[in-house]
Amino acid sequence: MLKITTLIENMPDKGENLIAEHGLSLYIEFQGKHILFDTGQSGDFLKNAEKLEKSLQDLDMIVISHGHYDHSGGVPALVKHLGKATKMCVGEGFFEKKYKMLPDGTYHYNGNPFAEEDLPSQKVLLEKLTEDVTYLTKDIMLFKNFPGVHEFEQLNPKFFLQKGDKYVQDTFSEELVLGLRTEKGLVLVVGCSHVGICNILHGVMERVQEPVYAVLGGTHLVEADEKRLEKTIQTFRDCGISKVAVSHCTGEKGILYAQEAFGKDFVLNNTGNIFEV
Repeated sequence: MLKITTLIENMPDKGENLIAEHGLSLYIEFQGKHILFDTGQSGDFLKNAEKLEKSLQDLDMIVISHGHYDHSGGVPALVKHLGKATKMCVGEGFFEKKYKMLPDGTYHYNGNPFAEEDLPSQKVLLEKLTEDVTYLTKDIMLFKNFPGVHEFEQLNPKFFLQKGDKYVQDTFSEELVLGLRTEKGLVLVVGCSHVGICNILHGVMERVQEPVYAVLGGTHLVEADEKRLEKTIQTFRDCGISKVAVSHCTGEKGILYAQEAFGKDFVLNNTGNIFEV
């Protein structure tokens, strides 16, 4: 069985007993493994994990999807909490300096609030992934390096990397996607999908040649127009996606489109939600 518990996310739980924040953190239980995917922005996911009775001291692995503060900001708090040296997977380029251009044309830092040298080796076994597919087990894999095959998915022009004294567009080459092979097909766990959720689907299915059952996480459709939303939903259908559990940066309109398209097979993946296969 696969069980994914959303430890923190933009939207509150129904009873508002948990902390919600702009960010994402998921606790994954699969085939005897315990995986933490992203850490939100503040470390408050740890408080939610305690309330939800999810122990983070003995994780098998940590995956940080990309180097934005709302996904990696809780890492320093997590490191203090770990009870043993734990593998942490990031994509090559994860520690590059990331910025967002504000409306007034200035650059605001929105990358990791820590440097690589801040991660103590006795607590974190850091792995920087470069391959298109990395198998953690035969049924747990990480994907990166997604080709831009869908023209309606363009990189957000607001995001930049600092290169010396210059700023260049961020291509999010470090972005990781987690794949979990279940009896019903692959479940893809995405952090923000900055490279495009449809580009991600294309890259994954081309590499493993097997169906994707569900997509869960942030799809970065928050600024998408109706044309892109319609094409995204159509791509989901063309790929044979059965369930969609979106959250974080999907946006209200993106959530509405997915909900209307998938009906009972749509999941609003808010803080505290439990997704099972």
